Amino acid sequence: MPEPPPPSTASRPAPPASDTPAASRPTSATAHAPATGEATRQTTGGPAQDATREATGEPTDTAPTPTPIPMSATLAADEALARRRAAGERVLSMASGEIGLPVLPALADRLAAAATENAYGSVAGSPALRTAVAGYWERRGLPVDPGLVVAGPGSKSLLFAVLLAIGGDVVVPVPSWVSYAAQARLVGARPIPVPILPGEGGVPDPARLREAVTDARASGQRPRAVIVTVPDNPTGTVASAATVRELAAVARELDLIVVSDEIYGDLVHDGSAPAVSPALYAPERTVVTTGLTKNLAVGGWRTGVARLPDGEPGRALHARLVAVASQIWSSPPAPVQSAAAYAFGEPPEVVERVAASRRLHETVVRAVAARFTAVGAELHPVAATCYLYPDFEPLRDHLAEVHGVHGGDGLAALFSERYGIGVLPASAFGEPGRPLRIRAATSHFYGETAERQTAALEAADPLALPWIRESVDRVAEALADLTGRTDLAGRASLADPANPANPEDPEDPAGPANPAGPAGAQVPAALAPHP
Repeated sequence: MPEPPPPSTASRPAPPASDTPAASRPTSATAHAPATGEATRQTTGGPAQDATREATGEPTDTAPTPTPIPMSATLAADEALARRRAAGERVLSMASGEIGLPVLPALADRLAAAATENAYGSVAGSPALRTAVAGYWERRGLPVDPGLVVAGPGSKSLLFAVLLAIGGDVVVPVPSWVSYAAQARLVGARPIPVPILPGEGGVPDPARLREAVTDARASGQRPRAVIVTVPDNPTGTVASAATVRELAAVARELDLIVVSDEIYGDLVHDGSAPAVSPALYAPERTVVTTGLTKNLAVGGWRTGVARLPDGEPGRALHARLVAVASQIWSSPPAPVQSAAAYAFGEPPEVVERVAASRRLHETVVRAVAARFTAVGAELHPVAATCYLYPDFEPLRDHLAEVHGVHGGDGLAALFSERYGIGVLPASAFGEPGRPLRIRAATSHFYGETAERQTAALEAADPLALPWIRESVDRVAEALADLTGRTDLAGRASLADPANPANPEDPEDPAGPANPAGPAGAQVPAALAPHP
């Protein structure tokens, strides 16, 4: 594992936006602004000109310029959809992967019982939590000393802290979760995009990884880490063991640290074929992160954990990570740690809840996947999570001619504006704008109340529940209208005689009869974004 870089590495400026690959280019209006004071000095003449200004009494201009960072695409989409819903629109959120399920009662009880725990505690997390997490990983074939476990306020925060502790530039898969490249820029690094293999999301193609890192180092960059996601967000696929093994071998060859985001590890649909962690093949250089946000649907509790590699380099990295944590969040929230320790211990009720969630995700996401492929979109089989990453390339000519859509951004906008369905374009995940790919999540289909969500978890056939069936049918109606495949639309309207729309029911997604779309075109009632 590489030695920690000198402090100056973490502050090296990113290149101008025009020289940055599409996967790492900032999307804000200030994308061309320099990232640091060093870049500012370069654009204003550098130290020599500063000395001249000082000699003449002219003020120097060496103040750093903030790095331009866009709002997280998923959180921005959630907020936009919330505003539309508050304004009275009927919208269906497929943009965010927040899991819309209730808190397990036993878990809530643990949190409530710990409410009086108000001391800071250990920076790395309580001994009880770290011991429970070590047991969780040992049951998955990744034994670890509890002293090498670090807890924090969400795995997202931990990922940022890990990148800061490692230093250097960061290889990110394309496509990949919206925050990897942004976090790399925040720590002063350059994200280096490397495409995935088809159907094996979350892991950069190992051969192209070797090529990209070699080229980057030849050009003066200092890649020190590669991020992987197993299973993957945004594609919902799982990289094969062979690909993960090859990735680990290339990382060892190139002396890269592997940062493996395994937040979806418990949501592989086939429980007999779990995702394979690179820590199995490169244990001395792999950092693993996970949390309870996805498997137990407690994203608002903000709890995550990291597993550091054993050996002298791993322990040095652990010390740096704990130092970073001490300067940012001091310690994880004490009551949440108590509840998390119980959850990572995996008592029967936790295991049963995770299994029920996994079954629900699989049933609903596969039903929606069938709607996308039925109209001609291409889609790799979804093997985990609640995510879909369909490609509308076979329908490019139709979308351009009928809707004036030429790329993923326009396609996502059409879903939002015409159909009231929030999805994200491929560009949010580091791809260029031309591909007609979007990410859609089904995790908000389970109901708006704890009662409905619990019913979805317990149902033998979740698709038979009216609110889930209506959401699935609404997607089918939108796809049929989008592609002209009205023969595949299913019911003509969600407001069918067996389940009439109830305008007084805020959870009934059916809209009014025959409203006009944004351009005045007639949109099927089920697709209308306005009540």
